[in-house]
Amino acid sequence: MHFTSKFPNAETTIFSIMTDLAEKLQALNLSQGFPDFLPPQALLNAFQNVPHELHQYASGIGIPALRQQVAKQFQDLHHTTFDANTEITITAGATIAIFSAIQAMVHADEEVIIFDPSYDTYAPSVKMAGAKSVHIALQAPDFKVDWQKVKDAINAKTRMIIVNTPHNPTGTMWSKQDWLNLIDVVKDTNIVVLSDEVYEHLVFDGAIHYSVMDFPELRDRAFAIGSFGKTFHVTGWRTGYCVANAKLMREFRQVLQNASFCAVHPCQVALAQF
Repeated sequence: MHFTSKFPNAETTIFSIMTDLAEKLQALNLSQGFPDFLPPQALLNAFQNVPHELHQYASGIGIPALRQQVAKQFQDLHHTTFDANTEITITAGATIAIFSAIQAMVHADEEVIIFDPSYDTYAPSVKMAGAKSVHIALQAPDFKVDWQKVKDAINAKTRMIIVNTPHNPTGTMWSKQDWLNLIDVVKDTNIVVLSDEVYEHLVFDGAIHYSVMDFPELRDRAFAIGSFGKTFHVTGWRTGYCVANAKLMREFRQVLQNASFCAVHPCQVALAQF
């Protein structure tokens, strides 16, 4: 049997290589976003007390209680209101949410702007959509966006810009001015913004995390992705979420239901209770 590989030059992800080495050598593992301390005991207790009947499939969009908690978080922290039924979806981790948003919105021969260094799932997900990744390097030492380079990269094929703040792996955070610059770039276009905000609560020294949903000018063209695993250091639970307006969310859910269907039910119950 003969076939053509979609990723002929792909190698094992560096995350797997470094994690295997860390386990073998009993070394600190700085390659992946997980800590070396235990999750909150109250969260573990909530998981252990999940009723047996809730160890079956959950709703494909996530249990209502957890979607409502996400809505409450955006209301409390960002003063934005979302409908938990039509604008919030619980996912089996943030990576499948990123993948689903890209597959839902990006078509063959279109372009997606990615800021490097970047999470290593962005570009392969774009390639699987048949599209092209346009890479813009963030320059050391501050790893800020060169907005002139962004403007120069925009053309009729540009379909999406992927934002990651707080940034993995540098820790750089977007300022309010960065977001205002993005608003200026995408106005009067059909460009969608995918905002990877999985480290939204790992903020230090009085810094402020601005979500894409803080800006009304972006809300109707944006996906915000979050991760309970990163926030509560239960990365093995593979539970994240996506927030978008109802029109975009419908497209997102069409992809998600054919990619993973639902997130882990007991984990959702425990997180909602916690």
